[in-house]
Amino acid sequence: QVQLVESGGGLVQPGGSLRLSCAASGSIFSIYAMAWYRQAPGKQRELVAAITSSGNTNYADSAKGRFTISRDNGKNTVYLLMNSLKPEDTAVYYCNPTIQLTTGSVSDYWGQGTQVTVSS
Repeated sequence: QVQLVESGGGLVQPGGSLRLSCAASGSIFSIYAMAWYRQAPGKQRELVAAITSSGNTNYADSAKGRFTISRDNGKNTVYLLMNSLKPEDTAVYYCNPTIQLTTGSVSDYWGQGTQVTVSS
């Protein structure tokens, strides 16, 4: 019913930048909040940033001032621009949109995850 395709992860040196994308497709009526989470080895999954349908944003303290979340409602896509990356940003990043299907049901969905590795 819903497909999520994440892209943009990779290996980057400390101080570098990456932009993650997550595109949703399928039987979508509307997308409410969209968020990015991350999970590092041996740690719990944590919220990185979120954006409402009207564009209001919320960031984890670790992301404030370095990461920017945005969305293109026409493309059902959410982005995460990550600047000044640090080794501790290394994790698998997951997008998490809340989607209303054309059937009327509303659910949270998870992307497949994209690996971000920050290392020299």
